[in-house]
Amino acid sequence: MLIGFAFKVSSVPFHQWVPDVYEGAPTTVTAWMSVAVKAAAFAALLRVLTEAFGPLQAMLSPLLWVLAAATMVVGNVMAVIQDNVKRMLAYSSVAHAGYVLIGLVAGTPDAHGAMLFYLLAYLFTNLGAFAVVVALAQQGREHDRIEDFTGLAQRRPALAALMTLFMLSLAGIPGTVGFMAKFTLFLAAVRAGHVALTVVAVLTSVVSVYYYLRLPVVMYMREPVGDVSRRELASGEALVLAACAAVVLLLGVFPNQPPFDFLSWIRALDWSRQSVALLP
Repeated sequence: MLIGFAFKVSSVPFHQWVPDVYEGAPTTVTAWMSVAVKAAAFAALLRVLTEAFGPLQAMLSPLLWVLAAATMVVGNVMAVIQDNVKRMLAYSSVAHAGYVLIGLVAGTPDAHGAMLFYLLAYLFTNLGAFAVVVALAQQGREHDRIEDFTGLAQRRPALAALMTLFMLSLAGIPGTVGFMAKFTLFLAAVRAGHVALTVVAVLTSVVSVYYYLRLPVVMYMREPVGDVSRRELASGEALVLAACAAVVLLLGVFPNQPPFDFLSWIRALDWSRQSVALLP
């Protein structure tokens, strides 16, 4: 059972299918797989561990510890050497699976709630990043290589700014939902006594900053090359990008109960904890 779920969530060493599938599939399909499939798999794994396995969860914790650490290390190291954005995001997805596994290793209600909040943050951030790649495609060609983003800030400043925002969130930079998700999850792990695993997570997060910031560097610090033609954004693309950016910024500053009356109903952290409380 654990091996099957590890394959579904793309945990090391069952992750080999991820980069090839992410690169080969149409970007819209890849975006769906990267968020919906992963979130559903982790939700199912959480229910199996807490309900079906019961007391065995504590016995599986050492094995989950090894899976989490290996997944974070391999995912982030392999992402550094990629020159295709979709493959880079694929290995990034592997690394984030390792971060989410920390919640299962800790095994506390707080850690499980932080795990669900992390999945929510990852959903909007990663979907936004892939939406930018979709928006750049034109004439049947996907612009998904690092060099395709060269000078994008001059050609498509709005898309460059949005991609930078999503990269900062994936890297866990303060002010974004990615930072709040990592902070909440790492804090729960430390409180559960898993300091060493948290140190591994922090160090691999530092590595991730390098490859996430490669895109902003080429977008803002290099001159455009090649074809500078562009197509206008479809209304659906613009809506998805706007929604993802709004969530990344709003939950990055106010993860729970924003001070604005018209947004007081947004309680992402509370929703995550209440969802965990529904499990036996």
